[in-house]
Amino acid sequence: MSKVGHGLAALAALSLFGSACAWAAGDGPDATVRRAYAVTIRELASHGKAEPPWRPPYRDELMSKRLAGLFARDDQYMEESGDEGNIDSDPFIGGQDGDVKNLKVTIGSQEGDKATVFADFRSLGKSVRVGFAMVRENGPWVIDDITNTVDKQSFRVGDLLSQPYDCGSFMNKPCKR
Repeated sequence: MSKVGHGLAALAALSLFGSACAWAAGDGPDATVRRAYAVTIRELASHGKAEPPWRPPYRDELMSKRLAGLFARDDQYMEESGDEGNIDSDPFIGGQDGDVKNLKVTIGSQEGDKATVFADFRSLGKSVRVGFAMVRENGPWVIDDITNTVDKQSFRVGDLLSQPYDCGSFMNKPCKR
């Protein structure tokens, strides 16, 4: 092989290595949270005309089967009852109204197939931090829970969504609408 051939082969190998590293870095637990915030920012800009990350088509891609199932059950309750579900705010902005400015996503900890990721941003002039419990599920990192803090009280969204409902087909008690 000529020097040019060796040079091209080395360049190709470096290119593949660089692509693999970029893919690996872009596939960490923080990448999933960044994708969720891209959806959130689009939804906020659309003034409710686009779906948030906890609804289809995003829910099953971004969330664990457990958390996606809890959000789906909450949606089903709202549809069947006509009432508000167990969550009355946007868990990605930690409130009912807000925006996402100066987003910074960082990995707090990572061990094996579990990680903690934080999203820090400004919303309506205030600093907000949202925590994410991440798990690897069938390969990719997905959100398994979300922690919001309101008035210095932290709560997990999964805990709220796990609360019982007054009615619903999944509760074997039809809703009277």
